[in-house]
Amino acid sequence: MSKARVYLVGTGPGDPDLLTVKALRLLQNSDVVVYDRLVSDEILEQIPPGASRIYVGKRTGKHTLPQQEINALLVKLAASKRTIVRLKGGDPFVFGRGSEEAEYLARHQVPFEVIPGITSASACTTYAGIPLTHRGLAQGVQIITGHCRADLPLDLDWRSLADPSKTIVVYMGLANIALICDRLMQAGLAEETPAAAIQNGTTREQRRIISTLARLPRDTCEQGLTAPVLFVIGRVVRLAGVLDWFRPGEISTPNLLPVQNRGQHG
Repeated sequence: MSKARVYLVGTGPGDPDLLTVKALRLLQNSDVVVYDRLVSDEILEQIPPGASRIYVGKRTGKHTLPQQEINALLVKLAASKRTIVRLKGGDPFVFGRGSEEAEYLARHQVPFEVIPGITSASACTTYAGIPLTHRGLAQGVQIITGHCRADLPLDLDWRSLADPSKTIVVYMGLANIALICDRLMQAGLAEETPAAAIQNGTTREQRRIISTLARLPRDTCEQGLTAPVLFVIGRVVRLAGVLDWFRPGEISTPNLLPVQNRGQHG
């Protein structure tokens, strides 16, 4: 065990060029790679030919391995392998359950390192032309999960979230987006608040819908978006038509124009 080490590596949201130098080096020198569903094929191509691959991906209602079994697998691999790379989409510590795996490894005295990745809240919004903050539009960011484990009710502080001066980013919210939008409006966020849905962000398959808080669930459904989808709610979405460098002109509601700054500081 003294020579074994587990690396919890964030791969970002899909674009292989967004891998960190350290993540790429570890991947190319790995003995075994344990990877999730959201790790792109282009990133998996960086695994050396002699390394073992173990898929442990999850999707709603279907888990290749339960989380506890994944935790135990990492400990078992560390008993016989020198370099174990645990690949996770985005960042391991942002809704990636990386902290749970790190805690389990620590309890079993397995050395580990965590290599941050570019999380979807930053990368996907950037590729969609939406800044998380912007002077006069958003002075903060709230990142939330739109899904609870074991299908428990989504219990969030809706009144706190319904702050027009902040940007809301919703992970894993596709199944509950109608509920989320409804609760935010009930808590006081205006129906016309700009909102966006980003599918497969940063990849060639990226799709983007620009909408409003009231219309977002309907537009998402009508456009047939499927996971992974990131939702962004807030005034910064108004900038999408101007700041879209990845796919210029791809905007579904041209009436959402940029608003003038009001001299506030973000």
